[in-house]
Amino acid sequence: MDMESTSLEKATVFARARPLFKGLPEKLKAKVVELARKTIKLGKDEPRRVAHSLKVGLALNLVSLLYYFRPLYDNFGVSAMWAVMTVVVVFEYSVGATLGKGLNRGFATLLGGALSVGAHHLACLSGEIGEPIMLGFFVFLQAAASTFIRFFPKIKARYDYAVLIFILTFSLISVSGFRDDEIIELARRRLLTILIGGSVCVIISILICPVWAGLDLHNLIASNIGKLGNFLEGFGDEYIKTSKAGESEDDKSFLQQYKSVLTSKSNEESLANFAKWEPGHGRFKFRHPWNQYLKIGTLARQCAYRIDALNGYLNTEIQPSSEMRYKIEEVCKEMSLECGKALKELALAIKATSQPSSANTNTHIENSKSAAKNLNSLLKSSVWEDTDFLAAVPVAAVASLLIEVVDCTEKIAESVYELASMANFKSIEATVLPEKSQIRQRDDVKSPAKVDCPHVCITVNEPTPAISGNGNPSVTTRNLEL
Repeated sequence: MDMESTSLEKATVFARARPLFKGLPEKLKAKVVELARKTIKLGKDEPRRVAHSLKVGLALNLVSLLYYFRPLYDNFGVSAMWAVMTVVVVFEYSVGATLGKGLNRGFATLLGGALSVGAHHLACLSGEIGEPIMLGFFVFLQAAASTFIRFFPKIKARYDYAVLIFILTFSLISVSGFRDDEIIELARRRLLTILIGGSVCVIISILICPVWAGLDLHNLIASNIGKLGNFLEGFGDEYIKTSKAGESEDDKSFLQQYKSVLTSKSNEESLANFAKWEPGHGRFKFRHPWNQYLKIGTLARQCAYRIDALNGYLNTEIQPSSEMRYKIEEVCKEMSLECGKALKELALAIKATSQPSSANTNTHIENSKSAAKNLNSLLKSSVWEDTDFLAAVPVAAVASLLIEVVDCTEKIAESVYELASMANFKSIEATVLPEKSQIRQRDDVKSPAKVDCPHVCITVNEPTPAISGNGNPSVTTRNLEL
């Protein structure tokens, strides 16, 4: 009876598991297809990632020659493994990150190796009993001091990896030297293999499909400012649509682009740090003012915070009366539109590494400031005395935020002008002037109002209200020059 029940249970289990095993190949195939689709999409979205992966494989193959060729292996021995390890940890996505890590690792290895050799010789002078005590003291001292130095903000930002490698190199060489008499040869081999691995990474990173962190930072700042301009250009119309017909059903993707600006601080700082390691390339010369990009990014985020608050008032639950909105919506539309145009002008100028058009940008900023003054006067006028306070809060908040956006736009423009001056961006106005002069000359020819003679004198007899001595109005003669 027990055997029958056991066999029945097994049959039931197999019957339940059969559909799972039957559908397993289809599920596995679907997973593989989905993974392949995501992989292809990732490569198409950013082809530089594919190139970076191939460059890492090429670098590892090149440094592996230290093992494959017997003469090279006899010279470096097991220390050749440090070249492979260097490629793995040093080769980064951008040139600046790779160069920064390579230089940090090279100098830290050189300094750590030199000090460890010196510490080993000092420890040897203390005798056989005192040598391990002295080595332990030196290792403790440098590890504690170096670890504390890593907490300094500037060291943490640019040289943290170097300090870490310094601790590792000093400890390994000084401790291993206690059992190995050829400590200088050990330090030399390790330093040479690390230099070989780092040099291979830097050369391949620069010569084959280079990814410049400075260029990425430049494009990121321009893109962020353009996103703010897109929002402000469409905010006025969207605000009016919402007030007239409720929530708009149009495409509102431009209203969400600015949100990436709010979270771009860490990316901007890392790109600026990597860009400082890069040599002059393309339009970016040596000692390019990368810190100015961080200043512009900070101002752009301040503007984005105001924009985020503005976005919240598009569909607020407390809706003001249509009369209240009608009083300010045109002025608000003009302010947001002019600020958006100014920001897009600045974004295009940064993208093209050219001087911003002072005529266009200043015109948009002055128009927005003039509208802000009108709005400020309107808010202080007596037209709001009989309005409901609760209903007036959203209107006043939108107006106040737009006034702050105008101020942020002006500050961003000043920073962009400063960047263009510091980086010696090209001026496009000099190339436009000849075209403007030709257009002006053609207009002069076509315009019938233009006269060859510079002055035209017309004599007009015109009575004046002045009274002469005999009581009759006098007639005077005026010469008008045109």
